[in-house]
Amino acid sequence: MTTANATHTGTNAVDSALNNSASTIALLGRVLLATMFVLAGFSKIGGFEGTAGYIGSVGLPFPELLTVLTIAVEIGAGLALIVGFQVRIAALLLAGFTLAASVLFHNYWTMPADQAYVQQLMFMKNISVAGGLLMIVALGGGKLGLSKGK
Repeated sequence: MTTANATHTGTNAVDSALNNSASTIALLGRVLLATMFVLAGFSKIGGFEGTAGYIGSVGLPFPELLTVLTIAVEIGAGLALIVGFQVRIAALLLAGFTLAASVLFHNYWTMPADQAYVQQLMFMKNISVAGGLLMIVALGGGKLGLSKGK
């Protein structure tokens, strides 16, 4: 067997193993992405007044209502991703929410240098998470879940 054939055979074995595990990997990815949202949603319940105050501090109207909506989106869409229910819709909702939150609350370009670094990291983390969510929107959530890949 030549080196090229051995490499090709090894690649085929890896591809085959990954293809056989695709649904499990998709489930793991959904759980990892969604956990952040579910935990954040529950923490906002316990810190409702602080969250509403923070939302109001950036000039958004109806901070209490927006806090309730935020909690509903984070927990509801997060749990939908975990159990595989309408994952494309849930992922699209969370991606939009994440991008909006990034611009509104992690707008590092408006901040003094001593605050900008951490906010830039948060912004970039959120953009990356939104990218992962958009991959779910495009490709579905895999076969393991209530909606079977939808």
